Amino acid sequence: MQAIQQIPGIGDLTASALVAAVGNFSTFKSARQFASWVGFTPRQVGTGGKTQQLGISKRGDTYLRTLLIAGARAVIARAERSGWITRLLDRRHYNVAVVALANKIARTAWTVLAKGAAFDQVKWHPLEQAST
Repeated sequence: MQAIQQIPGIGDLTASALVAAVGNFSTFKSARQFASWVGFTPRQVGTGGKTQQLGISKRGDTYLRTLLIAGARAVIARAERSGWITRLLDRRHYNVAVVALANKIARTAWTVLAKGAAFDQVKWHPLEQAST
């Protein structure tokens, strides 16, 4: 739990819920598969060889998804915004940006817990560190 609490948007409650709900994060092959399990990947509808990507699937654990979205909303509203979040808010609606950040938080949590790597702030905001 302490390893993922370093990630912005993850506190005590979200960290304990993630660890309790998933247990072994290495059961997922990739961070995208974990994000899909939580319900953050786009829903796809297709017919006649054409595929449409709609909103998030919402097929995963509702409680985890709610906690991650609340954490992402708090990061956007209260923390210092990174260039990535600012550019995303310029292009997309506020709620779409919140879900995109929640997806990023979920994928980062999977990487920290499945691979055993420590959270790296430089990899979280690569452009900010390169420009300074």
